[in-house]
Amino acid sequence: EWAGTHQTAAAQAQRLSLTAAWIDALFDVHGHQVFSLGVFNADPHPGNILVIEEEDGKPSTRLGLIDYGQCKHLKPDEQYKVARLILSVANKESDASIAAAFRDMNVKTSNDSTEFLANFARLMFGKFKPEFLSHDWHKKLHKQDKVLYFPKELSMVYRTSLLLRGLAISLQINTSIGEQWREHAQKAVERLKDKSISRK
Repeated sequence: EWAGTHQTAAAQAQRLSLTAAWIDALFDVHGHQVFSLGVFNADPHPGNILVIEEEDGKPSTRLGLIDYGQCKHLKPDEQYKVARLILSVANKESDASIAAAFRDMNVKTSNDSTEFLANFARLMFGKFKPEFLSHDWHKKLHKQDKVLYFPKELSMVYRTSLLLRGLAISLQINTSIGEQWREHAQKAVERLKDKSISRK
């Protein structure tokens, strides 16, 4: 009984040592889905993620993803625009640049405030900051402007990233979605840039 208890504790400790790698892998595979495949699971909550155990009962580095019942398809121009927005946040570009990438996705607000759009994008895809839990911070943000139209394709990408970031935060890993997806987004921009320009 003593040995069994300690084996369980050892296995749990080993899992904790793998959580950062698992979070990176989850962001990586969903970034690949969004920006390379253009089809992604928009519901990657913890119940849809399995830890694959080896035959000896020890946890491996592999994860299993299940229940692709809520998938979203992105057209190439939508992939390009989402990628540009992600990169603008990941690369810490100016308010004007981030807001321009947001507007390019046809987001509409009452006042078309550049500062509002930039801060909203950072809230969505940047690293989680303590002020994001402050009522006063959100009150100030929503005094600046109000969203009138938010595109469905972006809302599903955001839902996916929000679920993944929430899982990471619950494991005490604060990560920037933009930084996690930068490589995938950059490849999408390079691949789709000429096609996007030709459609304008």
